[in-house]
Amino acid sequence: MSKPLMAKATAVWLVDNTTLSFKQIGDFCGLHELEVQGIADGDVAAGVKGYDPVASNQLDAEEIKRAEGSPTYKLRLKHNPAADGEEKRRGPRYTPLSKRQDRPNAILWLVKFHPELADAQIAKLVGTTKPTINSIRERTHWNIQNMQPIDPVALGLCRQTELDAAVQKAAKKGGAEGGVMSDDERRKLVSTETSLSMTDEPRLPSSIAGLENFSLSRDEDEKPEPEIDADSFFNLPDSSDDDEDEDR
Repeated sequence: MSKPLMAKATAVWLVDNTTLSFKQIGDFCGLHELEVQGIADGDVAAGVKGYDPVASNQLDAEEIKRAEGSPTYKLRLKHNPAADGEEKRRGPRYTPLSKRQDRPNAILWLVKFHPELADAQIAKLVGTTKPTINSIRERTHWNIQNMQPIDPVALGLCRQTELDAAVQKAAKKGGAEGGVMSDDERRKLVSTETSLSMTDEPRLPSSIAGLENFSLSRDEDEKPEPEIDADSFFNLPDSSDDDEDEDR
């Protein structure tokens, strides 16, 4: 389904001027229902001026009235040649200067709550670079002590639909690959089928692997203690020698 021009500004106008549900507005504008609720609460798209879809010939007033009378009705967008190809965005995501300082907090949130996301996915969501992601993931960033994890959707850096799609793609990829990687590689997601099919045999840590058949034998490795002769131990002098010394 095609999206209206200036989708977020259109959502702001629909929230302010209609009684449509959040889901109806989200489906029409290509936004998540929670993102539309954030617009209504003033947490998302603060300062964005509403864009009238009726005046721009993208939506009919009768269509809005019909949707207001039926919560399950979906708004239909008028065909606009100028809107063709709007979703085909190429190149890195542009982040406004006012929001660039919030990107490290958004990256920290993604790394903490969605570790399954690849660096390329995080870079595409918030418009950053892989070295920055690695520095935050390894906690070597110069401002790591002052950073706090904040949802990138709440910051306006990405849409909830984009985040959900990235998470689902990462989970699907991890489930397809399956298995648990070695200690030196990053842990990947394991599907439920793979987890249930794993054997219950306990595994030894790699640091002591190969020592399971090694056993100590007291007879082979320990030498028997020598027998102690009491007479040789004390080696008492003969009493006759003492009598001769006294006579002298």
